[in-house]
Amino acid sequence: MLEQIFTLIINNPVLSAVWLFFLVGLIVTESKRGGKSLTTTEATRAINNDNALVLDIRKKDEFRKGHLPDALNIPMDALQNRLSELEKHKSSPIIVVCKTGTTAGGAGGMLRKAGFEDVRRLKGGILEWQAQNLPLVKK
Repeated sequence: MLEQIFTLIINNPVLSAVWLFFLVGLIVTESKRGGKSLTTTEATRAINNDNALVLDIRKKDEFRKGHLPDALNIPMDALQNRLSELEKHKSSPIIVVCKTGTTAGGAGGMLRKAGFEDVRRLKGGILEWQAQNLPLVKK
């Protein structure tokens, strides 16, 4: 299979270059759309130094099992209808947190489209936060 892919690339260099160009463009566009990706260290720094709001978009039951201190929980499926709750944070840094870091990009894109200026997302989500043995609040 891998040999066939290499053969295809070698036999079609122009087509391969165009495909690669579009793939890189898609990756760059998607990463910008959802906001800057932060490591756990960068997120901690933003929370402590920049007074960033942590927006946890997981479902309520997942949120109760453990979340970042002072996080606001608005599940992804309710975010569009609850944007008004975040209005006072439009010019403040917002860190979007999900379970693995993948859904946060879509939420970040939604926030940026709604006019939020400084949207970031936690790389690896809550699972990475836990893997680093960082504090979680349970309620």
